[in-house]
Amino acid sequence: MNTSHRPWAPRQAHLRHGALLAAVALLSAGAQAFPNYPITPQQRSTAQQVAQAGVPLADLAPNAPERYTVKRGDTLWDIAKLYLLKPWRWPELWGMNLQQIRNPHLIYPGQVLVLTRVGDRAVLQVDAGTPPTVKLSPRIRAERLDDGAIPALPPGVIEPFLADVSVVDATVHEQAPRIVAGPEQRVLVARGDRAYARGQSGPSDALSGEPLEGGVARQLDIYRQALPLKDPATGELLGYEAHRIGQARLVRAERLGANAQGQPALVPATLDITAAREEVRLGDRLLPARRQAHPAYIPHPPTEAVQGQVVKVHGDAVHFAGQYQVVVLNRGREHGLEPGHVLALLKDGGHVTDSTDPAKPRLALPGERNGVMMVFRTFERVAYALVLQITDGVQVGDRFTNP
Repeated sequence: MNTSHRPWAPRQAHLRHGALLAAVALLSAGAQAFPNYPITPQQRSTAQQVAQAGVPLADLAPNAPERYTVKRGDTLWDIAKLYLLKPWRWPELWGMNLQQIRNPHLIYPGQVLVLTRVGDRAVLQVDAGTPPTVKLSPRIRAERLDDGAIPALPPGVIEPFLADVSVVDATVHEQAPRIVAGPEQRVLVARGDRAYARGQSGPSDALSGEPLEGGVARQLDIYRQALPLKDPATGELLGYEAHRIGQARLVRAERLGANAQGQPALVPATLDITAAREEVRLGDRLLPARRQAHPAYIPHPPTEAVQGQVVKVHGDAVHFAGQYQVVVLNRGREHGLEPGHVLALLKDGGHVTDSTDPAKPRLALPGERNGVMMVFRTFERVAYALVLQITDGVQVGDRFTNP
């Protein structure tokens, strides 16, 4: 149980040590932050310059509030958007407490942010007189065991894609072991049931060897038939998107044995189903369990030129993505994408006929900027991004580029 919030202890620093956004707590990624997230020399240099000079007024949003009280439900992106024309320019928001650059302060509900203009510059600081507080009452309450800081992105939107979605290549997909039998010849199994699995062609590495690793039972993720992800421009297979529907614990490894007649026979691995979002079927596939990642989302533009297209819009029977919806991109780690990269969405301008020309030529209108998205998870050849700002809907085939 967590019944208090850690107060923010402001340093009595000179104005130049106050440069913006309570730190931009964009560094912190809120409750899921890793305080030792690496800082590049370029980002450090930018922050030091901003800390000394503040932020140009031209970079402020037109209606940036003089004071703003942080409230529950805010995200760091929302707050940055209140104050800056380009919220992803996080190094320019950073500058408070450079001495603690590896462990920046977070922003908490109840804090008051104060915008101060000095000449043609501005700084944003936390009002030292408004430490965050929590009102207690004599009743049972349940809270997440974190520090109460606001998150960088809406956590409920992206958490399923951090925990329950994987992208595997064609070889891994084809060789993934599968569930082949359940208790009492059942074709559906549920949590608490015992099941049996085997590799696609002989013993599988995932199901062989010792079931215990370092005293901890080997865990496996259960996936339904994975969906192919294809490049919208070339039709090339980029990988298979696998959605986890359950988990299992390896009890006995797959092995070569003998049947009742003493003839060689493959003995499938024995599993206990430890979690199931829905009933597990024969044929569902298994992959080694992965730990849920909680990266620190630090918005920043790619250092190299990047361009690509949207492969998929997530959602049942959804053809257009709006704000806070997830899209899959046809670029990934091998193309230089990383969590926190901000990308501009472009809308195809389409084609028109020039009716003012007797020849009636067909013209290709230029693509127009349609919004902004942030990458939050990457694989080798694809990435997942959250649409943060949008003018019109995003659909498969829409292009993206540097912001």
